[in-house]
Amino acid sequence: MRLRGWRLGLLAVLVVALAAPAAVWAQGRLSGELEIFSWWAGDEGPALEALIDRYEQLYPGVKVINATVTGGSGVNAKAVLKTRMLGGDPPDTFQVHAGQELIGTWVLANRMEDLGFLYDQEGWQKVLPQQLIDLLSTDKGIWSVPVNIHRSNVLWYIPDNLKKWGVSVPKTWDEFLQIAAKLQAQGVVPLSLGENWTANHLWENVAIAVLGPQKWQALWDGRLAWTSPEVLKAWETFGKVLQYTNRDAASLSWQQATDMVVHGEAAFNVMGDWAAGYMSTTLGLEAGKGFGWAASPGTSGIFVMLSDSFGLPVGSPNREATLAWLEMLGSREAQDIFNPLKGSISPRLDSDLSKYNTYGRSAAQDWRNSTIVGSLAHGVVANERFMNDFATVMEIFLSTRDPQAAANAAQAVAAQAGIGVR
Repeated sequence: MRLRGWRLGLLAVLVVALAAPAAVWAQGRLSGELEIFSWWAGDEGPALEALIDRYEQLYPGVKVINATVTGGSGVNAKAVLKTRMLGGDPPDTFQVHAGQELIGTWVLANRMEDLGFLYDQEGWQKVLPQQLIDLLSTDKGIWSVPVNIHRSNVLWYIPDNLKKWGVSVPKTWDEFLQIAAKLQAQGVVPLSLGENWTANHLWENVAIAVLGPQKWQALWDGRLAWTSPEVLKAWETFGKVLQYTNRDAASLSWQQATDMVVHGEAAFNVMGDWAAGYMSTTLGLEAGKGFGWAASPGTSGIFVMLSDSFGLPVGSPNREATLAWLEMLGSREAQDIFNPLKGSISPRLDSDLSKYNTYGRSAAQDWRNSTIVGSLAHGVVANERFMNDFATVMEIFLSTRDPQAAANAAQAVAAQAGIGVR
């Protein structure tokens, strides 16, 4: 009954919010509690705490509840969130990967509010890339506020090791395959790999290199079948690349796969730029000297992005305080507080690059000058059902190395998840 009553009053509340939200927030008159639901803990916790501290400075009348659910890289949090959302007990706002992880789940179920009015009010259309806004939107609205950007398509290496082994950074996967034989002859693993999801991560990088940005997007809107010759070629190339990875991949975390590169056991690793934070902060290596990076083979000029974002659930208990949180999240100030601590970059094109390290400045420049496409492995282009089932597709391929079998399975999974339905 509470949820139904809220819906009946939604229009009136929205009119009030649109008429004078900035004036109310600026005067700091907000009160009550604000529950922020996320999976940021451990090394990521301080970045969230910095945002909460800033919010509490701006709105001292609001008590912030940091409802962090730890473990599983968000898997545990998503399970708890699902129970609450379906039970009509949403948090005020929650962390979610921007794009289809949100749109294909909670927007589709009519459980989120359109934030287009907030984008208009804050002028975010002018400071965020249109390609990003397109990934956050449907024809019915814009659904979340991105607080950071991570890059998926990065090839990591140790410059001194490559010099010692007499190899260079490959610009294409064909070049990698040529270099790989030379590395193997020296007892070096050409490309380190970890558990299943890191295989999905590597696959998307190979697929984007083979398909290019336009055909990659065509997979997700029904213009390209998973059984097409182009996608089969992506699986075939992926199979060739896997021949030069470590045999114990399934037992390793992504950090352990990165350690193989750092320790000189492997030459390269394809991973998101959280690896830069790991090598800089945890391992104490200097970006640009202790470790190097390049776009993963075949993806020069492409930025494969993922983003953590927050939205406004229908029935948010403290809607005004939530809108103030979202407004702050989208600001240049908040994003330049959060991202240097998180090891990510701001989605805004006007961020203060002096606050970022060598890698962050490099990534920000690429963000501003590259073609932006969404990640599959990290929730941008596909809904959760497809992502979960694609793990099974990957297991099929890792055990059979059969491109046609994997393509057929992916096509079936896509149909079941409503991917590509026009």
